[in-house]
Amino acid sequence: MNFDVTCTMQKITHSQTLLKKDILIELVTAEDYKIITKTKYFFDWKTEKGNWVYKLRLNDSEEILGLISLENFESEDRIQINLLAVSKENRGAKKIYDGITENLIVFACREAVRLYAENACVSLIPKTELKIHYIKKYGMIDAGKQVFLEGIALYKLLKRNEI
Repeated sequence: MNFDVTCTMQKITHSQTLLKKDILIELVTAEDYKIITKTKYFFDWKTEKGNWVYKLRLNDSEEILGLISLENFESEDRIQINLLAVSKENRGAKKIYDGITENLIVFACREAVRLYAENACVSLIPKTELKIHYIKKYGMIDAGKQVFLEGIALYKLLKRNEI
């Protein structure tokens, strides 16, 4: 089962001007892997080639601002986020754009709902220091090693990101 190729109509916010910018989320291509470096995106993304790897970019630019690797667990009605990263210049207090991570998580949630309707679940195994952040900011539920979204929590995040 495949995920949608492209997601449009979402927005991120320029941190200084607060202007909303249109984004695209689309499958990473073989050419993209040549420019996706561990220095800029924090992980060796080539190890994720067996999963569905998506990039987030501005609608009017080819620059990759964020990446997400998804794995489908069909027997569990669940999509797992294996890796998630924003580009180096979009982290921390001096980031250029805000909302990259949330848009990538919302994309995973939409795909889970498309595949599994009301049974949809999205999970991830966060770094220890990020676990509380995912719970507070995105409404994820603590499941010990993993955090996840399903049911009301998942739909609340989707509702918050409607355009």
